[in-house]
Amino acid sequence: MFGKKIDERIFSLKNEEQFEKLSLEIFRVQAEHNKPYKEFIEKLKINVSEIKSLKQIPFLPIEFFKTHRVITGEFIPETVFKSSGTTGNNTSNHFIKHLSLYEKCFINTFKLFFGQPEDFTFLALLPSYLERKNSSLIYMTKKLIELSNDNRSNFFSTPSTDLIENLKQLRREKKKALFIGVTFALIDFPNKIPTKLSQTIIMETGGMKGRKKEMIREEVHALLKNKFGVNTIHSEYGMTELLSQAYSKGDGNFNTPPWMKIFIREPNDPLELLSPIQSGAINIIDLANIHSCSFIATDDLGRINKDGSFSVSGRLENSDIRGCNLPIN
Repeated sequence: MFGKKIDERIFSLKNEEQFEKLSLEIFRVQAEHNKPYKEFIEKLKINVSEIKSLKQIPFLPIEFFKTHRVITGEFIPETVFKSSGTTGNNTSNHFIKHLSLYEKCFINTFKLFFGQPEDFTFLALLPSYLERKNSSLIYMTKKLIELSNDNRSNFFSTPSTDLIENLKQLRREKKKALFIGVTFALIDFPNKIPTKLSQTIIMETGGMKGRKKEMIREEVHALLKNKFGVNTIHSEYGMTELLSQAYSKGDGNFNTPPWMKIFIREPNDPLELLSPIQSGAINIIDLANIHSCSFIATDDLGRINKDGSFSVSGRLENSDIRGCNLPIN
């Protein structure tokens, strides 16, 4: 279906023209060999041969990952990433043909936004994820920890003495460090660090899980900036159904890698795209999703900013609470 050099083409895109060309190639393959996507397109009475631009491509509702086996072709998955969901709700399943593709995706993205992983110490406070198996976030973080040249890189289920001491040491050494945590755990972090962590990247992944009152992102970031003594709070935007991630470096506005693109749609219609400055539901093209579906209509609400970044403002009503990236609104 896909040529042997498809990975190279995905991660070496140079411009919009190349992105559109490759997107249309992937669309045609998935429209033919991804059974749920093909049936979705047929029910919409869309003629695949008439799709000539990105804006004409239909986006598959993300709920299909809960109800269907969303794969392109037939294969035995190397693993299956699962969303956390809540009690009584179905979870999403993302069937991963090659973990090496996922690794290439998140490592290239990290290098693009932050630099070489081996230059960092990674401290991960992800208690809710450590309780789960098949978490894409845990897999990504574990690999980054393995790539680190510092044996202090590790997971922590609580704000332990070791974690606090490591943060203090890294600050004194002026060592590049990334402290990634689920939002509720960062908010609950005790005020036990007398020194400010100005050398450390503090990154929240979303995730309140109903443990806190509703807070807007600005309120959460203001609290965390004061708690850790930093000027900015970084954010990661990712989900079980995508192999790619977007990152915010402190202003709540996310940027994507070159193989990922955001569109805004009318909330109740996955086919009606809005102008970039309008608020609506978020559609995502993730070209790394070659073995599942690269064209996803999410349940997140947001808009595209004038500089090309995007912001997330909440979720569609009646959508399930997502554990992997719970918007803070």
